[in-house]
Order: sequence, then C-alpha cells, then structure tokens
Amino acid sequence: MGQVIIVFRILPESPENFSEVREAVQALGPERLEEEPIAFGLKALKVIFLIPDAGGEQDNLENKLKSVPNVSTVETLTVTRSL
Repeated sequence: MGQVIIVFRILPESPENFSEVREAVQALGPERLEEEPIAFGLKALKVIFLIPDAGGEQDNLENKLKSVPNVSTVETLTVTRSL
C-alpha cells in the first residue's frame, strides 16, 4: 500500500487563538507545519501530512483537524501520492 501527501490550510477563529490551534495541530504529528499570513494579523496554518493510501484515512484526518478547538475552517489544498 502506498502513501498519500495531503496539504491542508487551517484558519483559526481569531488571531488570539493561533498559538493554541498551532499546538493542537502539531500534536497530531504533521510532517511539516508553516505559518501563512492572511490579512490584518490573521495567520493560517499550512500543514502537510503523510498518511496511508487507505479508504477513509483522509476523512478521518480532516475530521480530527476540524475538531481542534478554535478552528474556523479546514481546507484541503493538495492530495497526491508519494513516490
């Protein structure tokens, strides 16, 4: 079974919640986590995960990200198979 690389953009509810959201997402074990400035002090997290290419894994991960406290939106940017 192969693996899939998934890139998400996560927006916190407010700039005050950014560090809390970052810590909670970091605890989920992403391969990479970057801050992306949006506007007026608001930042998003661009997060890269490497997961097994199995049915339902992407949905499970997305649901975990959405359940993080103070997360406004979770957007899937890219899904690709790793080599």
